[in-house]
Amino acid sequence: MRPASDYLLVLSTCPNVAVAEDIATELLNKRLVACVNMIPGVISMYHWQGAVQKDQEVVLLMKTQHDDYDALQDALRRVHPYELPEIIAVSLENALPAYLSWISDSVTK
Repeated sequence: MRPASDYLLVLSTCPNVAVAEDIATELLNKRLVACVNMIPGVISMYHWQGAVQKDQEVVLLMKTQHDDYDALQDALRRVHPYELPEIIAVSLENALPAYLSWISDSVTK
């Protein structure tokens, strides 16, 4: 069994549920992620092009392995509508071993 630190939680935001579903479907079909949780209704405030912006977005929580991260990042950038998409990967330190095994089984080509 691989250590928990070999797995990632990848976060991103997108403009609406339709885009979130398209992104999730693409990444799941390519087996780059085991699961995508979509959290709609998030209000994001951020600096962009010299002004503070405020938008309603959908947060994506994606589970994958370190080995698949580069391909995941490339695919996400290709299908994402934002000029500069948020793509943040957090290494897992603790997780249920059976869940981690499921992630591995799900992203194995």
